[in-house]
Amino acid sequence: MQNAKADKLSRRGYTFVILAALLWGVSGSSAKFLFNSGVTPFQLVQLRLTIAVGVLLGWLLLRSPARLKIDRKDILYFALFGTVGMGLCQFTYLFAISRIHVAAAILLQYLAPSFIALYALVFARERLSWPTLVALLGATSGCYLVVGAYTLDLLTMNLAGIVSGILSAVTFAWYSIHGEYGMRRYNPWTVLFYALLFAGIVWNIFYPPLEAFRHNYGLLEWGWILYIGVCGTLLPFGLYLQGVNYIRATRASITATLEPITAGIVSYLFLNEIMGPLQIFGGVLVIGSIILLQVKQEYDAKAPALMRQEDKG
Repeated sequence: MQNAKADKLSRRGYTFVILAALLWGVSGSSAKFLFNSGVTPFQLVQLRLTIAVGVLLGWLLLRSPARLKIDRKDILYFALFGTVGMGLCQFTYLFAISRIHVAAAILLQYLAPSFIALYALVFARERLSWPTLVALLGATSGCYLVVGAYTLDLLTMNLAGIVSGILSAVTFAWYSIHGEYGMRRYNPWTVLFYALLFAGIVWNIFYPPLEAFRHNYGLLEWGWILYIGVCGTLLPFGLYLQGVNYIRATRASITATLEPITAGIVSYLFLNEIMGPLQIFGGVLVIGSIILLQVKQEYDAKAPALMRQEDKG
């Protein structure tokens, strides 16, 4: 009976994460459509953050106002976390999509686990195991292939888009590392809200306040803008968080690698973006490296318990 219930919850968790990955993948392609229609990355970041924080504020006020409360001492943390972790991550991600293929930009951001592993090696003084080394080499090689550096002159490549994609991985890694502090103290929705709030505030200060909302977008453009703000941000984050509640975070992050695959298919069908065989192989290397890193992380988390069981035996 308990096994049947566990299997049902597990299936539900995988379903939530798969839906989140699909929504994120479509969001990247819809962002590229908006860029092709004349919307700039600066405008889309402002639109996305402002819409997302507005909808989430309304939802929390109606469902759980208590989750809006934070300690004063944590205001500076959320200000920095929202500005760098959320705001800068959103901009570099969307700017990369505006300059290079959608799937390539998303795959570059998926280098984040590699940067987290490097952080652990340099600052946490963790040992460099062979799975980590293989994963880092695989991710780096895959990145090289994905951006097509094997056939293009580096001086003529879209370096701005490539660098922005790599920076989106760095900022997302920073978001993941420093998000642990907030997650230990607050509900995930609280952390997400204040990350969006401070990112939105900063973006409406350094970029003319609500400037992006004063343009004459068509109904189709507004439809995709709202999709990105709600279905490309709030809904997938919510589904992902719910999925993690039913399955381990490691399994959830591996399942989420469906995002670049979805983005590649959607971009091919609707944006005519075609990746060559070597680029596709590079994408496989990046995804495989992510899975290897995450499986190693799960094994390392279980290892102490397994050793204790062997000692008892």
